[in-house]
Amino acid sequence: MTEILDIVDEKGLPTGKTVDRQTAHEKGIRHRTAHVWILRRTSSGTEILLQKRSRDKDSNPGRYDISSAGHIPAGEDFLTSALRELREELGITDVSCDDLCFCGQRTIKIQEVFHGKLFKDNQISNIYCLWLDVKTARLTLQKSEVDEVIWMDLDRCMELVKKEDKDFPNCIYLEELEMLPRT
Repeated sequence: MTEILDIVDEKGLPTGKTVDRQTAHEKGIRHRTAHVWILRRTSSGTEILLQKRSRDKDSNPGRYDISSAGHIPAGEDFLTSALRELREELGITDVSCDDLCFCGQRTIKIQEVFHGKLFKDNQISNIYCLWLDVKTARLTLQKSEVDEVIWMDLDRCMELVKKEDKDFPNCIYLEELEMLPRT
């Protein structure tokens, strides 16, 4: 099934034109994504849920990433898409738009080679956090998207991302982690 995305302006507003996902990444056409970081409070501080991307993903295979994220289909909004991705990737169904805290919007523009093919990503992303203390064993992972999930101390995650630790393969942006609330 071909995913059709809205082409958007620099503020993430649809232009009235659409593009399929593959073409968007081949040509670097601007589109939208929703990122949801799941956080929980523990006695030692704040932890963040990370997903390890499937090795079959077209970008960043096998790397730790945002708790839940995805492209926004044409005609859909950020929040609806964020809830859909939580459902599809992690099996989280008992949350609503009111549970998502808006942390900001950012532009991501990268070019990398994955599976021997150039991948141009040009996206406007709304960043959300969700406070949810959930056991990883209770999540239903979408195997085509997610290999595993782990909880990690937020400060530790930031430290590993900052120093680009080779033992922690990830595609996490420090800028995004810095948008998240600490408590």
